[in-house]
This record gives sequence, structure tokens and C-alpha cells, in this order.
Amino acid sequence: MNSPNSTMNSSSSTSASTTPRGAKQRWRPFTANCCSVEDQTVLGKLRLCRTAKSTELSSKDIGPMPSFRRLSFSDLSRSSSARINEDLAQNFGTELYDFQLSELRAITQNFSSNYLLGEGGFGTVHKGYVDENLRQGLKPQAVAVKLLDIEGLQGHREWLAEVIFLGQLRHPNLVKLIGYCCEDEERLLVYEFMPRGSLENHLFKRLSVSLPWGTRLRIAIGAAKGLAFLHGAENPVIYRDFKTSNVLLDSDFTAKLSDFGLAKMGPEGSETHVTTRVMGTYGYAAPEYVSTGHLTTKSDIYSFGVVLLELLTGRRAMDKSRPKSEQNLVDWSKPYLISTRRLRYIIDPRLQGQYSVKGAKEMALLALQCISLNPKDRPKMPTIIETLESLQHFKDMAVTCGQWPGSSTKSVRNGVSTKVKMEFRGGNFRKSSPIFTPSKKT
Repeated sequence: MNSPNSTMNSSSSTSASTTPRGAKQRWRPFTANCCSVEDQTVLGKLRLCRTAKSTELSSKDIGPMPSFRRLSFSDLSRSSSARINEDLAQNFGTELYDFQLSELRAITQNFSSNYLLGEGGFGTVHKGYVDENLRQGLKPQAVAVKLLDIEGLQGHREWLAEVIFLGQLRHPNLVKLIGYCCEDEERLLVYEFMPRGSLENHLFKRLSVSLPWGTRLRIAIGAAKGLAFLHGAENPVIYRDFKTSNVLLDSDFTAKLSDFGLAKMGPEGSETHVTTRVMGTYGYAAPEYVSTGHLTTKSDIYSFGVVLLELLTGRRAMDKSRPKSEQNLVDWSKPYLISTRRLRYIIDPRLQGQYSVKGAKEMALLALQCISLNPKDRPKMPTIIETLESLQHFKDMAVTCGQWPGSSTKSVRNGVSTKVKMEFRGGNFRKSSPIFTPSKKT
């Protein structure tokens, strides 16, 4: 089956954007009278229904959940910035602050490079500080101000998706949205500041200190609880862009999901999936979603499995700098995941054997389930949380159990010994073909 129209990012990029970056276009108000099919690609079945019955989110595994109001962005996206601000204020009241652009310029020193936290195709993120001098009742705190690079209506949709979803969803494992700014053609978001940055930086930046095994496990559990919260609704929220760069860490390494620009409401009633334009990041997107455009919560499970592999191996989902056979993490790692003896050769060498042998084996088997080609074989988030939490008590460190190759294996290259490579060439495992080829950007 031919792949639907798609927009895929390279996972080796730090960009969080998923829209083509062509010639700059001015944003123009949307003038349709109701949500178009393309609108629903981003926000699914959200409707302007301020008095509608709320959908309760609840799960004993992931803590208390608020009711989820159903909002539409049809009226919000067709209007002027003044009308958008009015409608958002009416829906969210004091839950979100409506900031002026001048205020955000002031707290970031006019978006100074000295305050720059990160940048990519989505725009830039700067650090700032807010308190009651800015708005009455505003808690004194450091914040992250995202200045979106709006190019056409799609960028506005992603900004609006974040406001609508994070304006309603509150959970310890979701980044907190404090406020927003919609002024003329500018679109900004103000989040709580996450001092430890992204999981991506900790795993892959050369100058960063390696994350200990216990911390990696705790991050995986926290991220899993964030996804479980989203999936736990009567009509689940599909995150659609789960990856290490979107997992942010607070001072205690608590994981919080960020960037809800691609989030979408899941299927309702008897529907089994929602069909959308394919958007996401190369290496993380589920193969059935890429080939058909059919999106379910199991699409997020696949992406979660890829991140588990990154936590295990210290390798990126896609890494063009490696030999061709090792560039796709899923394809390369699969043969190693079923055996403890072979698994040790692909464990992140930066751990230096300081990991649980049993814990790593169970995490590898869990990751293998998550990346199953058959979505029905992938576990649900509560099962994933239960499995990961059960690994926290293991104390069998590889370095003390004779399960760490260390310096005795001189033939190790890129974390895999020559002996193991020869075993796989012998025919015990068939090399997987690439899951998909990214479509050209248009």
C-alpha cells in the first residue's frame, strides 16, 4: 500500500518540528465555518462544546486526572488574534495566563542569545523569569518561552493544539503550560522551566554525564505514566511524537512529556483508529501508521519501545553516522534482544557494567513487545508501567556478575563484539529490512 502524504523528521535532528520548512508564509486567519478534514488531523474530534458533559480520565496506576473539556479550534483558528485571545480566556479563565509579547520580550531580554535554551525547526526556546510583578498571583519561577516559527496555517494549528491540550491536561509527568501569547502573527508558549533539559541531551551529548541505570529506569517509568495518562481517557489522546527530545527532566530527573503540537484525539465509539496525514519523526513512527495513516494508541507504544532501546543502548533511533547496517536502531538491535548473553554487547558502554542483568533483559523483552510489527501484540501502558516498576528492586549489577565484557573484550567495536557479529552472519537471524522510507518534503 502506498504511504499517505507524510511529513517525517530525521531523529538525529534536534528539531521538534514536523512541518515542511519552505518559503516563509504569513499566517492568515482560517475562514471556514467548521473544522475541515485538515483541522481534524491535528485536534481530532475536539468540538466547541463548553457545556458538554466532561470525559473523566481515571486510572489507579497513574494518579488523579482532571475532567477533559471538549473544545474546538474552528472558531479559534478562523479569527483574529484578539478573538482567539478572547475565546481562550473564556475557556481557560485563570488556568492559563494570556501574556503580551512585550512582557515576554522583557523577561527574555528581547529573546537574547544569552537566554537561549534550544532551537530547531519549531523556532527557539528562551529562559525567563516570572513573578507577581508580571501578573498578580503568578508564582515566582523560571520559565521556558517557546517562540514558534509560524509558517502558514499548520504552525498555528500546532500552537493551538498545545494550548488546548496542555491547557486542560494536568499531570506530574506532563510539562505544565503556564500561558501563551497570540499577538498579530506571533505565537508563543510559556512552560515551566525544566532544569535538566531533554533526555536526548543526556543520552547522546558527548559532554554530558552518563545517566545511571536506576535513573534511566525511573525516567522510563515517568514517561510511561505520562503516556498512560493520555491514553486513559474514554476517548484517548494520542501523543504522536514520543521521542527522547520531547521527554524533559526536572531537577530530580522526573520525566515530563512536552510538545503537544501533533497530539490528536483517538477514535470514538466503534472506530478502531483515526486516519491522518502521516507526521512524526523518522525512526520513532510505527510502521503501520507510516504505511496507512491509521493512528491508534498502539502507535505511541511503538515509539515508546524505540525510546526504551535508546535507554538500553545509548544509541539514537536513527544515526546516519554509523555503518549502514547499524543506522536503524530497531532493525539493528532486534537480534540481540532475546538473549542475555548477546544483549550485553549492545548495552550502553557508558554504563560500564553498572546495570541490572535481569532488569536489562526484562526491559529488552518489553521493548521487543512494544516494537512488534503487529499492533495487537504491543502491551498497553498500565502493563508497561507494572513491568518497569518491577525492575527497580533488582541489584544484580553486570560488573559484579561477570556479565560485563569490559576491557577483556578487545574486539568490541561500537559496542558489539566480532564473535557475536559472526554468530549472526551464520544464519541464526535474518536481517530486517528498513521499516519505511521517508517521503520527500513538499
